[in-house]
Amino acid sequence: MIFEKVTLQGQHVRLEPLSESHKEGICSAILDGELWKLFVTLVPHPSEIDAFLNKARLNQESGDGLAFAIIDEKTNQVAGSTRFMRANLPHARVEIGFTFLGKSFQKTKVNTESKLLMLTYAFETLNLNRVELLTDYLNTSSRNAILRIGAKQEGILRSHMVMPNGRVRDSVLFSIARHEWSGVKQNLEYKLLN
Repeated sequence: MIFEKVTLQGQHVRLEPLSESHKEGICSAILDGELWKLFVTLVPHPSEIDAFLNKARLNQESGDGLAFAIIDEKTNQVAGSTRFMRANLPHARVEIGFTFLGKSFQKTKVNTESKLLMLTYAFETLNLNRVELLTDYLNTSSRNAILRIGAKQEGILRSHMVMPNGRVRDSVLFSIARHEWSGVKQNLEYKLLN
């Protein structure tokens, strides 16, 4: 199955399928906080944005997932990017990852609503059984954000991957299962009201 290019619309954010038209905005979001310098993430340097966009396109064409530009509704500015990835549709699961937000948009409703939109699409449109989220063990901000949305930690994948600087990373695996979705959805909707 190829992921259909869909736009997911919320009150605070709009998730548009990532394309060449978002290049300048994505670069601005990356520069906002110099995100490529964070050793616990895999955010591309703005000079590598063409490869980033091309890889997103190839992943969508191969059925692996769908990358989005996160657009802040208030400013119509690109806040960052996120994606469905590592899709395994015969087993009804997908990962949400490669998420990054410019520093100005961190700790706002942007990430909360982005996850609500993606999870709603995963469980209610694609009828998936499981959504996974993975992060660096050392990335405590990301781990806490994933827990706040209602995902459950499943375990630590030790020596899971080699980071660009050569560090061998342990990754923490989180998931949300279909039977948990109703409660997770209520939690995210409540967070958006406050």
